[in-house]
Amino acid sequence: MAVDLQTAVSAPPEQGQLAAVRGRQWVVAGVIRSELPADITTDVPPRRQHLVSLISIEDDAAGEELTVIWELEPGASSVERPDLPEVDADRIDDPRELDAFLDAIRWGAVTSADSRALQAPFRSGIAIEDYQLEPVVRALRMPRTNLLIADDVGLGKTIEAGLVVQELILRHRARSAMVVCPASLQIQWRDEMREKFGLEFRIVNRVLLAELRRTRGVRANPFTHFPRLIVSIDWLKTDLGMRLLRDVLPPSPEIPRRFDMLIVDEVHNVAPAGAGERYATDTLRTKAIRELAPHCEHRLFLSATPHNGYSNSFAALLELLDPFRFARGVEPDPEKVREVTVRRLKHEMVDEDGKPRFPKREIVALEVDYPPDERDVHADLCAYSILRARRLSGDESSKLSADFVTTLLKKRLFSSPAAFNRTLEVHEATLRRGPKKKRPAKPSVKVLRARFEQIDQDVADEEQVEEVTAEALRLAADTEETPPGPEEFEVLARMREWASRAARRDDAKTSLLLDWIEETVHPDGGWNDERIIVFSEFRATQRYLQERLATRGLSGDRVALLDGTTREEDREAIKARWQADPSLDPVRILLATDAASEGISLQKRCHRLVHAEIPWNPNRLEQRNGRIDRHGQPATEVLIHHFVSSQWHEFQGAGPQPEPNSLEGDLHFLAAAARKVNQIREDLGSAGPVIERQIEEAMLGHRSLLDERATDQSADRGAAFRRLLGVERRMREEVARLRTRLDESRDELGVRPDRVEQVVSVALALAGQPPLEALGDRLFRMPRLTGSWAPATIGLENPVTGELRPITFDHDRAQTDDNVVLVHLGHRLVQLSLGLLRAEVWQAADSRLARVTMRAADPAAVLVPTAIAHGRLVVTGADGHRLHEEVISAGLPLADPTANARLNVGQTQQATSAGREAVVPPSMRGHLATQLAGVRSALLAALEARARERSQSLERTLREKGLSRHRCGQVRRESGCV
Repeated sequence: MAVDLQTAVSAPPEQGQLAAVRGRQWVVAGVIRSELPADITTDVPPRRQHLVSLISIEDDAAGEELTVIWELEPGASSVERPDLPEVDADRIDDPRELDAFLDAIRWGAVTSADSRALQAPFRSGIAIEDYQLEPVVRALRMPRTNLLIADDVGLGKTIEAGLVVQELILRHRARSAMVVCPASLQIQWRDEMREKFGLEFRIVNRVLLAELRRTRGVRANPFTHFPRLIVSIDWLKTDLGMRLLRDVLPPSPEIPRRFDMLIVDEVHNVAPAGAGERYATDTLRTKAIRELAPHCEHRLFLSATPHNGYSNSFAALLELLDPFRFARGVEPDPEKVREVTVRRLKHEMVDEDGKPRFPKREIVALEVDYPPDERDVHADLCAYSILRARRLSGDESSKLSADFVTTLLKKRLFSSPAAFNRTLEVHEATLRRGPKKKRPAKPSVKVLRARFEQIDQDVADEEQVEEVTAEALRLAADTEETPPGPEEFEVLARMREWASRAARRDDAKTSLLLDWIEETVHPDGGWNDERIIVFSEFRATQRYLQERLATRGLSGDRVALLDGTTREEDREAIKARWQADPSLDPVRILLATDAASEGISLQKRCHRLVHAEIPWNPNRLEQRNGRIDRHGQPATEVLIHHFVSSQWHEFQGAGPQPEPNSLEGDLHFLAAAARKVNQIREDLGSAGPVIERQIEEAMLGHRSLLDERATDQSADRGAAFRRLLGVERRMREEVARLRTRLDESRDELGVRPDRVEQVVSVALALAGQPPLEALGDRLFRMPRLTGSWAPATIGLENPVTGELRPITFDHDRAQTDDNVVLVHLGHRLVQLSLGLLRAEVWQAADSRLARVTMRAADPAAVLVPTAIAHGRLVVTGADGHRLHEEVISAGLPLADPTANARLNVGQTQQATSAGREAVVPPSMRGHLATQLAGVRSALLAALEARARERSQSLERTLREKGLSRHRCGQVRRESGCV
């Protein structure tokens, strides 16, 4: 039986009372009586009007506020004390329907009284790893969540952030959220939040802005049109993005904040520039976050490498996260850093048996026998660099420009003949521009350094990188007070001649690469199921490899390209093809630039990666490796390949070393750096800049050996930092306890696949939608849904084949089949079902459920006919916000409905559990309905007694948590069923 809570009254409501306004249920937060008569133009005795402040308690609008003039609001009504529904023998619900209704109420209940019970994990569509619970636990402990999630590449920082957001939303601590991330990750964030957590986010960009202005007017602002948004950091930092943001921000931060949650992904891109400077210098990205962050209540920063090696830059980044703990220019207190940082490494992750959770990474050297012409062009480049250095040795800016050109050309030469040829063309063109009528002033060292560093700051927009590179080469040429001599032009001409020829054929490295690719994915002329990723720093190299693969017959839909020019939609399609079962898509080779090395997951069907060249930036090298060495990699080992000289074995150990500035010397140094990066990859934030500087020195001929002592010292500082973060390993014990508590909560709430399916089936029937079609093996086919239910089918299409995939409610079944969609509590289909059933709480005359059922029970557990009433108990704070909700029950034997005969909690649970799905025969319903009607008042009294007992216990708990003193207000018995 269900309790009818509402009876319309004409009088204005009182503070704390429930009210029905505009088809929704609200708590009255405040009532102000007008001092003016309602109508001053008449002689009718004045009827005072009332300004009523309301706060929604419904799930899809929890925390929303509304202010109305009560007497002018059509259909507004107060809600009287709860009552049980009338019992009609001709209108009895099927037991499955009432069970679904109760589950909907139960699963929508979230409590602030019990912070131990996590809600988000079992409402998501993912298999949660134990370690992924730590960030959400830390977040709940903080009055204001400020966390730097600095987990190793591939541990699932996006999932951890999603758990925090969902938990705070469920607990009504957050409603609005903004994700700021690289442009290449916007769609991935949107899809993962929708598919795994049931959270809808909108991407803010020019397309959305144009649509809003077309549909809502020219003054429409994308930052106000939806509570959860995703925006690219590079769009946000533009004049347009900042102007639109400033339009919605108050002049100074206010409470409540304009946004509840700010998430900055790959936050190292936002860190101020600190290289070689005493004070960190804000970039446009930094300035954008610095302006936005104070207007956000909670902040999550995500990065595997938040520390760029410069303490001033790191301190400024921490200040953006928490200005009360940190300040720029002040060395961060390690203890305070520990308080806001979550940092775990892959090698620390073991399962219950002590076995590693992640595959072993192997570094594989591909040995290249370089022919004389390739050795000669390397020697020519070294000779050319010496000639330039000799000519430009006058001042610091000239030396800086000479070194820049050398390093730029060497990077391209080690990448591919095509990349080398393209850069040589631009460089030669800048040298041959001829004398200018008015020579520009020589750029300062600071301007030059900033322009040269800009090339490596952002690899997402590769067209912009090429433009910046060309401009930097022109700027370098402007520092040259004396023109190049004939000898320089002669060497330059030889290099150009070789590059133009080599760009149209296989060089030795490419020939070896193509042979290895054929052996791996196309042995004996037939394609297998293996897949390979080849990473390059330059788009020219990517296109060159594509052309060379085509000459071997490796082309068409077998090869995919991913770079900074790939449109977002195409990027997601390529990712879906790559992650799909090889039987569904023929792609076997992915040629990717560094635009694809940040954030994207490519591990599901691939465990082999090749570096066309070794990046000089160790963080970039590790970002590439992290595309396949990450959570969800099914292989037992990950193979990372890079190229070395065929003579590299001769230089191992303490024996003779190659000559500096020789081909063997450069390649040996880069290989040593790559191995060192792999050894200390968990401390790249500290050691990375040291390695990068040493690589540059070696490529300029100033160093022959990697100074491992310096890198180890930097790594030791990082290790000490990690030890500090790991001092409180009690968190592992707490996470294990939380996992146990999580499983207990799931059992207590009855979140089982069969019951979720039952809720959906009942809701579809009540909504007049077609039923699910059972396919066997725990699979169902989604029917064609209409009206407001149609969006529930979004995401069912297989991204590769386009066919509709079957659904399942079983997590285990979904884990074994990529072509199955998991429908979890956060899925839109379940949310629509829960919303429809929970709405029955507020229905009166036109309710689709009677909220009364009769069922048979196990006679061994229930000796006499028993009536059980269920009620919805809600505790709201003094400000009207919901603090706690649960379903309570009370029972009475029909033969003795006195207070003394009331069942205790254990007996009530036993009787409820003994109920079966079998419906009572119609011949018995009339008699039972008469008996039930006779105990209706007594049953309601028993339910209210149980509510009083439970509310007193909750009051004590909330008082202990400090909520009662500040927030605890009303306790309500809102609904029930029998």
